[in-house]
Amino acid sequence: MASQKKDLLIPSKLAPGDTIGIIAPAAHFDKVRFQKGVEVLESMGFRVNIPDDVFAQSGYFAGTDKQRADILNYLFENDSIKAIACARGGFGSIKILPFLDLDIIRNHPKIFVGFSDVSVLLNSFFEKTGLVAFHGPVVTSLSNSDQKTKDALFKAITSDIPIKINVEKPVSIFSGLASGIIAGGNLTTLSHLIGTPYMPLFKGCILFLEDTGEANYRIDRMLTQMKLAGCLDSIIGVALGSFDNCGSMDELYGVMETIFKDFRIPILAGFDIGHGETNITIPLGLEATLDADKGTLSFHVSAVK
Repeated sequence: MASQKKDLLIPSKLAPGDTIGIIAPAAHFDKVRFQKGVEVLESMGFRVNIPDDVFAQSGYFAGTDKQRADILNYLFENDSIKAIACARGGFGSIKILPFLDLDIIRNHPKIFVGFSDVSVLLNSFFEKTGLVAFHGPVVTSLSNSDQKTKDALFKAITSDIPIKINVEKPVSIFSGLASGIIAGGNLTTLSHLIGTPYMPLFKGCILFLEDTGEANYRIDRMLTQMKLAGCLDSIIGVALGSFDNCGSMDELYGVMETIFKDFRIPILAGFDIGHGETNITIPLGLEATLDADKGTLSFHVSAVK
C-alpha cells in the first residue's frame, strides 16, 4: 500500500432508501443475530438486499470459496446496490481473493464495510483497485452494538464531512505528529497475508491495528514477523484500536515500545475501534493526521462523495 494512489476511488455516499447488499465472505453466521443486525440497517432508512446464497454452508464457511466470491462480484456489479456490508468475519475472506473480479470492483466503486477477518478485503481492494473501504461493524455485530457504534457507521457512509476522532482515553506510547494514508486492521489477519501477492507494503502509511483473543506473546510474534518481512518498513505512525481479551494492556504497550523503539514515529493507543464494545467506523485508504499528543486522528477529506 503506497503512500499515494493515482487511481483513488472514493465511493458515493448513501441516502435514505438506498440499498445495502449483504455478503458473507468468511464463516457462516448466527441467523438470529444476523436478522437483528439487518433491522438496525433498516432502522437507519436503508433497504437491504440479501442474496439467497448468503445462507449457504460449506463446512465452517458461508458457502464454497467460489460461491462467496461470486456473490461479492455480483453485488459490486449490480448498480441497484449502493453499498455492501459483511455478515460476519471469522475466517475465510483470504480464500476468496483469487476468485474476485478486480475489474468489476474497479469499475463499480461503492461503500464496502467490515472488520476483523474482512481486513484482507479492505486492504486488498485499496491495494489492487484504489477503492477506499470502511473498517466498521459487520451485520451480526450490529445486533448488539452501542449507539456510538451505530451513529459512527451512519455518519461515515452518509456524510461528506471529514471524520475526526478524539480518543476519550488516549495513551501516547510515542509522541509526535504524522500525516499519511490510514491502512491496516486486524493484526492476525494481516500477518496471514505475508508472502502472498495481496500483502500491502504500508509504505508511508499510518498503520492501524486491533485484535481479539491473542496473548501478548503472539502479538509480539506477529509484529516481529511483519517487521522481519519488511512489512513495517517506512510506516510513519501507528494507531492502536481495541485489543479485547488480549491480556495486560501494560504488557501490550511494552510490546509496541520494543517493536517500534527505533522507528521514531508517533504511536497512539486507545481508539474505540475493533472487537470492543464500541467499534467506530473509519475509512482505509484516505490521508489523515495522527496527533499522539492531542489524542486525535483527523481525516483530510470526506470518505464519501
